[in-house]
Amino acid sequence: MATFIGDFVCKADAKGRFVLPSHFKKVMNGMEENRFVFRKDLHTNCLFAYPYPVWEAHIEDIRSKLNMYDRADSLAYRQYVRTATEVSFDANGRMLLPKRLVQIIGSPKEVVMAGVDDKIEVWNSADYGVGEMTESELDVYLQNKLGEKSNTEQKEDA
Repeated sequence: MATFIGDFVCKADAKGRFVLPSHFKKVMNGMEENRFVFRKDLHTNCLFAYPYPVWEAHIEDIRSKLNMYDRADSLAYRQYVRTATEVSFDANGRMLLPKRLVQIIGSPKEVVMAGVDDKIEVWNSADYGVGEMTESELDVYLQNKLGEKSNTEQKEDA
């Protein structure tokens, strides 16, 4: 399983390509993969970049929870999947993101690529970090969520 950690400022070149940070490229090379699937996050104004195998597992998980004979499930699945786009990076780590995706985050010339476990978030650098919890809010939240019992213990109690 790929794990992406860290955040990196990336500037577009003259052709509008962004270079994948070397740390992220190493993770992808370890997976022997050069393809991502990009889609807009449902909750924030950023893009998610899933390594292709992670995307396949993600979609399979969603598909397993939906009934494709249910109209609402089918429409939601179609909308979720059709807004995704496969993007490859070259030997130098350069990627050309489709204009429609770059427009979603404000057509920036500079983005932040932030590793978040098995995917990368791509943010307009002007928006990155806006609306985050303070350190003390994060501390309280995690204490309430994780302080007394582990996630495994909580699931067993349910």
